[in-house]
Amino acid sequence: MKRKSIITVLVGLGLVLSGRFPFTSTAWAQKVQNWTEFHTKNMRRYNPYENVLNVDNVGNLRLKGSYTTGRELRSSPAVVNGVVFIGSFDGKLYAVNARTGALEWSYSTGTLPSSPAVANGVVYVGSYDSNVYALDASTGAKLWSYRTNTWVNSSPVVASGVVYIGSGDHSVYALNASTGAKLWSYQAGDVVHSSPAVANGVVYFGSEDHNLYALDASTGAKLWSYTAGYHVDASPAVANGVVYVGSIDRWVYALDASTGAKLWSYKTGGSVLSSAAVANGVVYVGSYDKNVYALDASTGAKLWSYQTGGSVVSSPAVANGVVYVGSNDRNVYALEASTGAKLWSYQTGDVVDSSPAVVNGEVYVGSWDGNVYAFALPRGPAEREADWKLPDPNKTGEKPVQP
Repeated sequence: MKRKSIITVLVGLGLVLSGRFPFTSTAWAQKVQNWTEFHTKNMRRYNPYENVLNVDNVGNLRLKGSYTTGRELRSSPAVVNGVVFIGSFDGKLYAVNARTGALEWSYSTGTLPSSPAVANGVVYVGSYDSNVYALDASTGAKLWSYRTNTWVNSSPVVASGVVYIGSGDHSVYALNASTGAKLWSYQAGDVVHSSPAVANGVVYFGSEDHNLYALDASTGAKLWSYTAGYHVDASPAVANGVVYVGSIDRWVYALDASTGAKLWSYKTGGSVLSSAAVANGVVYVGSYDKNVYALDASTGAKLWSYQTGGSVVSSPAVANGVVYVGSNDRNVYALEASTGAKLWSYQTGDVVDSSPAVVNGEVYVGSWDGNVYAFALPRGPAEREADWKLPDPNKTGEKPVQP
Protein backbone atom coordinates (compact mmCIF):
# COMPACT_ATOMS: atom_id res chain seq x y z
CA MET A 1 0.00 0.00 0.00
CA LYS A 2 2.92 2.30 0.71
CA ARG A 3 4.32 1.85 -2.77
CA LYS A 4 0.90 2.47 -4.30
CA SER A 5 0.49 5.73 -2.40
CA ILE A 6 3.93 6.98 -3.38
CA ILE A 7 3.43 6.18 -7.05
CA THR A 8 -0.02 7.77 -7.06
CA VAL A 9 1.45 11.03 -5.74
CA LEU A 10 4.37 10.98 -8.16
CA VAL A 11 2.14 10.36 -11.16
CA GLY A 12 -0.37 12.98 -10.05
CA LEU A 13 2.44 15.54 -9.77
CA GLY A 14 4.03 14.54 -13.07
CA LEU A 15 7.34 13.69 -11.35
CA VAL A 16 7.99 10.30 -12.93
CA LEU A 17 11.06 11.01 -15.00
CA SER A 18 10.27 8.67 -17.86
CA GLY A 19 6.85 10.29 -18.29
CA ARG A 20 5.17 6.87 -18.23
CA PHE A 21 5.49 3.41 -16.81
CA PRO A 22 6.20 0.23 -18.80
CA PHE A 23 3.08 -1.67 -19.80
CA THR A 24 2.10 -4.04 -17.04
CA SER A 25 -0.99 -5.88 -15.88
CA THR A 26 -0.27 -5.66 -12.16
CA ALA A 27 -3.32 -4.99 -10.02
CA TRP A 28 -2.14 -1.70 -8.54
CA ALA A 29 -1.30 -0.30 -11.98
CA GLN A 30 -4.77 -1.13 -13.28
CA LYS A 31 -6.40 0.46 -10.23
CA VAL A 32 -4.33 3.59 -9.81
CA GLN A 33 -3.22 4.87 -13.18
CA ASN A 34 -5.37 3.57 -15.99
CA TRP A 35 -8.62 4.21 -17.84
CA THR A 36 -8.30 1.12 -20.01
CA GLU A 37 -11.35 1.30 -22.27
CA PHE A 38 -14.61 3.09 -22.94
CA HIS A 39 -16.50 1.51 -20.03
CA THR A 40 -13.47 1.18 -17.73
CA LYS A 41 -12.84 -2.26 -16.28
CA ASN A 42 -15.84 -2.04 -13.95
CA MET A 43 -18.23 -1.60 -16.91
CA ARG A 44 -19.75 1.60 -15.51
CA ARG A 45 -17.47 4.54 -16.40
CA TYR A 46 -16.53 5.08 -12.78
CA ASN A 47 -13.01 5.61 -11.43
CA PRO A 48 -13.14 4.84 -7.69
CA TYR A 49 -9.38 5.40 -7.30
CA GLU A 50 -9.17 9.07 -8.27
CA ASN A 51 -7.92 10.99 -5.22
CA VAL A 52 -6.50 14.21 -6.67
CA LEU A 53 -9.49 15.95 -8.23
CA ASN A 54 -12.50 16.50 -5.99
CA VAL A 55 -15.53 18.72 -5.49
CA ASP A 56 -13.46 21.38 -3.73
CA ASN A 57 -10.63 21.78 -6.25
CA VAL A 58 -12.01 20.77 -9.65
CA GLY A 59 -13.05 24.37 -10.26
CA ASN A 60 -9.33 25.16 -10.51
CA LEU A 61 -8.78 22.88 -13.50
CA ARG A 62 -6.79 24.57 -16.24
CA LEU A 63 -5.96 23.63 -19.80
CA LYS A 64 -2.70 21.72 -19.71
CA GLY A 65 -2.68 21.67 -23.51
CA SER A 66 -3.90 19.73 -26.52
CA TYR A 67 -2.70 17.52 -29.35
CA THR A 68 -4.14 18.32 -32.77
CA THR A 69 -5.14 15.58 -35.20
CA GLY A 70 -6.29 16.01 -38.78
CA ARG A 71 -10.05 15.76 -38.26
CA GLU A 72 -12.73 15.56 -35.60
CA LEU A 73 -12.49 13.28 -32.59
CA ARG A 74 -15.55 11.24 -31.69
CA SER A 75 -13.48 8.48 -30.16
CA SER A 76 -13.05 8.54 -26.39
CA PRO A 77 -9.57 8.31 -24.89
CA ALA A 78 -8.02 5.40 -23.06
CA VAL A 79 -5.22 6.40 -20.70
CA VAL A 80 -2.83 3.62 -19.77
CA ASN A 81 0.61 3.80 -18.18
CA GLY A 82 1.12 7.45 -19.03
CA VAL A 83 -0.09 7.28 -22.63
CA VAL A 84 -3.34 8.64 -24.09
CA PHE A 85 -4.78 6.53 -26.92
CA ILE A 86 -7.48 8.02 -29.15
CA GLY A 87 -8.79 7.60 -32.68
CA SER A 88 -9.49 10.38 -35.17
CA PHE A 89 -11.67 10.77 -38.23
CA ASP A 90 -8.41 11.45 -40.09
CA GLY A 91 -7.98 7.66 -40.11
CA LYS A 92 -5.25 7.39 -37.47
CA LEU A 93 -4.99 5.98 -33.98
CA TYR A 94 -2.77 8.22 -31.85
CA ALA A 95 -0.65 7.43 -28.80
CA VAL A 96 0.24 10.67 -27.00
CA ASN A 97 2.48 11.02 -23.96
CA ALA A 98 0.14 12.01 -21.11
CA ARG A 99 2.80 14.09 -19.37
CA THR A 100 4.25 16.06 -22.28
CA GLY A 101 1.69 15.81 -25.09
CA ALA A 102 4.38 14.47 -27.42
CA LEU A 103 3.35 11.94 -30.05
CA GLU A 104 4.59 8.46 -29.18
CA TRP A 105 3.29 6.90 -32.40
CA SER A 106 0.33 6.86 -34.77
CA TYR A 107 -1.13 4.09 -36.89
CA SER A 108 -3.16 4.62 -40.08
CA THR A 109 -6.43 2.76 -40.54
CA GLY A 110 -9.77 3.95 -41.85
CA THR A 111 -11.94 6.53 -40.09
CA LEU A 112 -11.91 5.87 -36.33
CA PRO A 113 -15.04 6.64 -34.30
CA SER A 114 -14.31 3.57 -32.16
CA SER A 115 -12.72 4.10 -28.75
CA PRO A 116 -9.60 2.02 -28.07
CA ALA A 117 -9.23 -0.60 -25.35
CA VAL A 118 -5.85 -1.48 -23.86
CA ALA A 119 -5.02 -4.81 -22.21
CA ASN A 120 -1.72 -6.57 -21.55
CA GLY A 121 0.33 -4.20 -23.66
CA VAL A 122 -1.99 -4.31 -26.67
CA VAL A 123 -4.34 -1.64 -28.06
CA TYR A 124 -7.55 -2.84 -29.71
CA VAL A 125 -9.75 -0.63 -31.87
CA GLY A 126 -12.38 -0.89 -34.61
CA SER A 127 -12.34 1.08 -37.85
CA TYR A 128 -14.60 2.21 -40.67
CA ASP A 129 -12.36 0.16 -42.99
CA SER A 130 -14.23 -2.89 -41.56
CA ASN A 131 -11.30 -4.12 -39.47
CA VAL A 132 -10.62 -4.70 -35.81
CA TYR A 133 -6.95 -3.98 -35.06
CA ALA A 134 -4.56 -5.15 -32.37
CA LEU A 135 -1.46 -2.95 -32.04
CA ASP A 136 1.56 -3.08 -29.78
CA ALA A 137 0.84 -0.38 -27.19
CA SER A 138 4.49 0.65 -26.93
CA THR A 139 5.34 0.87 -30.64
CA GLY A 140 2.09 0.90 -32.63
CA ALA A 141 3.20 -2.15 -34.62
CA LYS A 142 0.28 -4.18 -35.95
CA LEU A 143 -0.04 -7.55 -34.26
CA TRP A 144 -3.15 -8.68 -36.09
CA SER A 145 -6.36 -7.50 -37.71
CA TYR A 146 -9.73 -9.14 -38.21
CA ARG A 147 -12.01 -8.09 -41.04
CA THR A 148 -15.76 -7.89 -40.47
CA ASN A 149 -18.24 -7.45 -43.31
CA THR A 150 -18.56 -3.67 -43.01
CA TRP A 151 -17.65 -0.64 -40.87
CA VAL A 152 -17.00 -0.90 -37.14
CA ASN A 153 -18.30 1.96 -35.00
CA SER A 154 -18.54 -0.04 -31.77
CA SER A 155 -15.74 0.10 -29.22
CA PRO A 156 -14.04 -3.09 -28.03
CA VAL A 157 -14.07 -4.55 -24.56
CA VAL A 158 -11.43 -7.07 -23.48
CA ALA A 159 -12.19 -9.72 -20.87
CA SER A 160 -10.48 -13.03 -20.05
CA GLY A 161 -8.35 -12.99 -23.19
CA VAL A 162 -11.24 -12.23 -25.53
CA VAL A 163 -12.06 -9.07 -27.51
CA TYR A 164 -15.78 -8.38 -27.92
CA ILE A 165 -16.93 -5.81 -30.49
CA GLY A 166 -19.94 -4.97 -32.64
CA SER A 167 -20.12 -4.18 -36.36
CA GLY A 168 -22.38 -2.55 -38.89
CA ASP A 169 -22.88 -6.02 -40.37
CA HIS A 170 -25.38 -6.65 -37.52
CA SER A 171 -22.97 -8.92 -35.64
CA VAL A 172 -21.06 -8.99 -32.38
CA TYR A 173 -17.72 -10.78 -32.56
CA ALA A 174 -15.66 -12.59 -29.95
CA LEU A 175 -12.00 -12.67 -31.02
CA ASN A 176 -8.98 -14.28 -29.42
CA ALA A 177 -7.09 -11.32 -27.96
CA SER A 178 -3.68 -12.85 -28.77
CA THR A 179 -4.30 -14.05 -32.33
CA GLY A 180 -7.45 -12.35 -33.64
CA ALA A 181 -9.02 -15.72 -34.41
CA LYS A 182 -12.81 -15.63 -34.35
CA LEU A 183 -14.19 -17.61 -31.43
CA TRP A 184 -17.82 -16.91 -32.22
CA SER A 185 -20.17 -14.29 -33.62
CA TYR A 186 -23.81 -13.50 -33.01
CA GLN A 187 -26.03 -11.79 -35.57
CA ALA A 188 -28.61 -9.33 -34.32
CA GLY A 189 -31.38 -7.94 -36.50
CA ASP A 190 -29.68 -4.67 -37.40
CA VAL A 191 -26.57 -2.51 -37.02
CA VAL A 192 -24.58 -2.72 -33.76
CA HIS A 193 -23.22 0.72 -32.82
CA SER A 194 -23.38 -0.16 -29.13
CA SER A 195 -20.14 -1.11 -27.40
CA PRO A 196 -20.44 -4.39 -25.49
CA ALA A 197 -20.15 -4.66 -21.73
CA VAL A 198 -19.01 -7.89 -20.10
CA ALA A 199 -19.88 -8.89 -16.55
CA ASN A 200 -20.06 -12.26 -14.80
CA GLY A 201 -19.58 -14.24 -18.00
CA VAL A 202 -22.26 -12.38 -19.95
CA VAL A 203 -21.91 -9.98 -22.91
CA TYR A 204 -24.48 -7.17 -23.09
CA PHE A 205 -25.00 -4.95 -26.15
CA GLY A 206 -27.67 -3.00 -27.99
CA SER A 207 -28.71 -3.00 -31.65
CA GLU A 208 -30.71 -0.86 -34.03
CA ASP A 209 -33.20 -3.74 -34.14
CA HIS A 210 -34.49 -2.11 -30.89
CA ASN A 211 -33.12 -4.86 -28.63
CA LEU A 212 -30.65 -5.15 -25.80
CA TYR A 213 -29.04 -8.59 -25.85
CA ALA A 214 -27.39 -10.79 -23.24
CA LEU A 215 -25.11 -13.53 -24.59
CA ASP A 216 -23.02 -16.22 -22.96
CA ALA A 217 -19.49 -14.79 -23.17
CA SER A 218 -17.93 -18.21 -23.82
CA THR A 219 -20.28 -19.50 -26.51
CA GLY A 220 -22.25 -16.56 -27.88
CA ALA A 221 -25.51 -18.29 -27.02
CA LYS A 222 -28.38 -15.89 -26.47
CA LEU A 223 -29.53 -15.77 -22.85
CA TRP A 224 -32.21 -13.11 -23.23
CA SER A 225 -33.16 -9.93 -25.04
CA TYR A 226 -35.26 -6.92 -24.12
CA THR A 227 -37.10 -4.87 -26.74
CA ALA A 228 -37.08 -1.09 -26.37
CA GLY A 229 -39.18 1.34 -28.38
CA TYR A 230 -36.48 2.16 -30.94
CA HIS A 231 -32.76 1.83 -31.67
CA VAL A 232 -30.44 0.92 -28.81
CA ASP A 233 -27.21 2.61 -29.92
CA ALA A 234 -26.01 3.52 -26.43
CA SER A 235 -23.69 1.15 -24.62
CA PRO A 236 -24.91 -0.64 -21.50
CA ALA A 237 -23.46 -0.20 -18.02
CA VAL A 238 -23.59 -3.08 -15.55
CA ALA A 239 -23.61 -2.63 -11.79
CA ASN A 240 -24.85 -4.76 -8.88
CA GLY A 241 -26.76 -7.19 -11.06
CA VAL A 242 -28.51 -4.51 -13.12
CA VAL A 243 -27.97 -3.40 -16.74
CA TYR A 244 -28.58 0.27 -17.48
CA VAL A 245 -29.00 1.49 -21.06
CA GLY A 246 -30.64 4.30 -23.02
CA SER A 247 -32.51 4.22 -26.32
CA ILE A 248 -33.40 6.53 -29.17
CA ASP A 249 -36.97 6.14 -27.84
CA ARG A 250 -35.95 8.67 -25.10
CA TRP A 251 -36.07 6.17 -22.24
CA VAL A 252 -33.38 4.97 -19.86
CA TYR A 253 -33.92 1.34 -18.85
CA ALA A 254 -32.82 -0.69 -15.83
CA LEU A 255 -32.98 -4.43 -16.49
CA ASP A 256 -32.24 -7.44 -14.33
CA ALA A 257 -28.84 -8.65 -15.59
CA SER A 258 -29.79 -12.32 -15.16
CA THR A 259 -33.26 -12.33 -16.70
CA GLY A 260 -33.71 -9.13 -18.71
CA ALA A 261 -36.80 -8.23 -16.69
CA LYS A 262 -37.45 -4.49 -16.59
CA LEU A 263 -36.91 -3.05 -13.13
CA TRP A 264 -37.69 0.55 -14.03
CA SER A 265 -37.53 3.06 -16.86
CA TYR A 266 -37.22 6.84 -16.99
CA LYS A 267 -38.28 9.01 -19.92
CA THR A 268 -36.05 11.93 -20.86
CA GLY A 269 -36.99 14.67 -23.30
CA GLY A 270 -34.84 13.40 -26.17
CA SER A 271 -33.03 10.44 -27.67
CA VAL A 272 -30.48 8.79 -25.38
CA LEU A 273 -27.23 8.01 -27.22
CA SER A 274 -25.13 8.75 -24.15
CA SER A 275 -23.99 5.67 -22.24
CA ALA A 276 -24.70 5.60 -18.54
CA ALA A 277 -22.18 5.86 -15.73
CA VAL A 278 -23.04 4.28 -12.39
CA ALA A 279 -21.49 5.26 -9.07
CA ASN A 280 -22.61 5.12 -5.46
CA GLY A 281 -26.16 4.09 -6.25
CA VAL A 282 -26.74 6.75 -8.91
CA VAL A 283 -27.05 6.48 -12.71
CA TYR A 284 -25.70 9.43 -14.70
CA VAL A 285 -26.65 9.81 -18.37
CA GLY A 286 -27.03 12.47 -21.05
CA SER A 287 -29.90 13.09 -23.47
CA TYR A 288 -30.57 14.89 -26.73
CA ASP A 289 -32.82 17.19 -24.68
CA LYS A 290 -29.54 18.90 -23.59
CA ASN A 291 -29.68 17.55 -20.04
CA VAL A 292 -27.45 15.41 -17.89
CA TYR A 293 -29.58 13.29 -15.54
CA ALA A 294 -28.86 11.71 -12.18
CA LEU A 295 -31.29 8.87 -11.42
CA ASP A 296 -31.60 6.67 -8.36
CA ALA A 297 -30.12 3.34 -9.47
CA SER A 298 -32.67 1.34 -7.48
CA THR A 299 -35.87 3.18 -8.37
CA GLY A 300 -35.18 5.38 -11.41
CA ALA A 301 -36.35 8.46 -9.52
CA LYS A 302 -34.78 11.67 -10.80
CA LEU A 303 -32.36 13.14 -8.28
CA TRP A 304 -31.32 16.11 -10.41
CA SER A 305 -30.73 17.28 -13.96
CA TYR A 306 -28.36 19.85 -15.39
CA GLN A 307 -29.13 21.57 -18.69
CA THR A 308 -26.27 22.30 -21.06
CA GLY A 309 -26.50 24.39 -24.21
CA GLY A 310 -26.64 21.46 -26.62
CA SER A 311 -27.49 17.80 -26.99
CA VAL A 312 -25.51 15.49 -24.70
CA VAL A 313 -24.19 12.49 -26.65
CA SER A 314 -21.00 12.26 -24.60
CA SER A 315 -21.06 9.64 -21.86
CA PRO A 316 -20.40 10.81 -18.31
CA ALA A 317 -17.35 9.78 -16.31
CA VAL A 318 -17.57 9.77 -12.52
CA ALA A 319 -14.63 10.15 -10.14
CA ASN A 320 -14.40 11.25 -6.51
CA GLY A 321 -17.76 12.98 -6.30
CA VAL A 322 -17.55 14.73 -9.68
CA VAL A 323 -19.33 13.97 -12.98
CA TYR A 324 -17.45 14.90 -16.16
CA VAL A 325 -19.28 15.08 -19.49
CA GLY A 326 -19.14 16.79 -22.87
CA SER A 327 -21.93 18.53 -24.78
CA ASN A 328 -22.71 19.49 -28.35
CA ASP A 329 -22.53 23.10 -27.09
CA ARG A 330 -18.71 22.61 -27.38
CA ASN A 331 -18.13 22.46 -23.64
CA VAL A 332 -16.83 19.86 -21.27
CA TYR A 333 -18.39 20.10 -17.80
CA ALA A 334 -17.60 19.05 -14.25
CA LEU A 335 -20.74 18.72 -12.11
CA GLU A 336 -21.12 17.88 -8.46
CA ALA A 337 -22.29 14.26 -8.39
CA SER A 338 -24.62 14.74 -5.43
CA THR A 339 -26.37 17.95 -6.52
CA GLY A 340 -25.70 18.57 -10.23
CA ALA A 341 -24.19 21.98 -9.47
CA LYS A 342 -21.73 23.15 -12.12
CA LEU A 343 -18.22 23.22 -10.71
CA TRP A 344 -16.24 23.92 -13.90
CA SER A 345 -16.51 24.04 -17.68
CA TYR A 346 -14.24 24.62 -20.66
CA GLN A 347 -15.28 25.54 -24.19
CA THR A 348 -13.48 23.74 -27.02
CA GLY A 349 -13.66 24.70 -30.67
CA ASP A 350 -16.53 22.38 -31.61
CA VAL A 351 -18.91 19.63 -30.50
CA VAL A 352 -17.77 17.36 -27.65
CA ASP A 353 -19.38 13.95 -28.03
CA SER A 354 -16.17 12.22 -27.01
CA SER A 355 -16.43 10.90 -23.45
CA PRO A 356 -13.92 12.04 -20.82
CA ALA A 357 -11.33 9.88 -19.09
CA VAL A 358 -10.32 10.91 -15.56
CA VAL A 359 -7.06 9.56 -14.13
CA ASN A 360 -4.26 10.76 -11.87
CA GLY A 361 -5.80 14.18 -11.31
CA GLU A 362 -6.16 14.89 -15.02
CA VAL A 363 -9.07 14.93 -17.48
CA TYR A 364 -8.72 13.95 -21.14
CA VAL A 365 -11.35 14.39 -23.85
CA GLY A 366 -11.63 14.83 -27.61
CA SER A 367 -13.51 17.43 -29.65
CA TRP A 368 -14.78 17.80 -33.19
CA ASP A 369 -12.23 20.61 -33.52
CA GLY A 370 -9.63 17.84 -33.98
CA ASN A 371 -7.96 18.22 -30.59
CA VAL A 372 -7.54 15.87 -27.67
CA TYR A 373 -7.46 18.08 -24.58
CA ALA A 374 -5.67 17.56 -21.27
CA PHE A 375 -6.75 19.42 -18.13
CA ALA A 376 -4.96 19.50 -14.77
CA LEU A 377 -4.72 21.52 -11.59
CA PRO A 378 -2.18 24.39 -11.49
CA ARG A 379 1.36 23.22 -10.77
CA GLY A 380 4.85 24.59 -10.29
CA PRO A 381 7.06 26.11 -13.04
CA ALA A 382 9.25 23.01 -13.40
CA GLU A 383 6.25 20.82 -14.02
CA ARG A 384 4.69 23.32 -16.43
CA GLU A 385 7.74 23.02 -18.68
CA ALA A 386 6.58 19.52 -19.57
CA ASP A 387 3.04 20.60 -20.43
CA TRP A 388 1.34 19.97 -23.74
CA LYS A 389 1.21 22.64 -26.42
CA LEU A 390 -1.75 25.00 -26.27
CA PRO A 391 -4.20 24.54 -29.14
CA ASP A 392 -3.46 26.41 -32.36
CA PRO A 393 -6.70 28.08 -33.52
CA ASN A 394 -5.44 27.89 -37.11
CA LYS A 395 -4.93 24.11 -36.95
CA THR A 396 -8.11 22.63 -35.62
CA GLY A 397 -8.75 19.96 -38.25
CA GLU A 398 -11.38 19.81 -40.96
CA LYS A 399 -15.00 20.62 -40.29
CA PRO A 400 -16.86 17.55 -39.03
CA VAL A 401 -18.48 15.39 -41.67
CA GLN A 402 -21.27 12.96 -40.81
CA PRO A 403 -20.18 9.40 -41.66
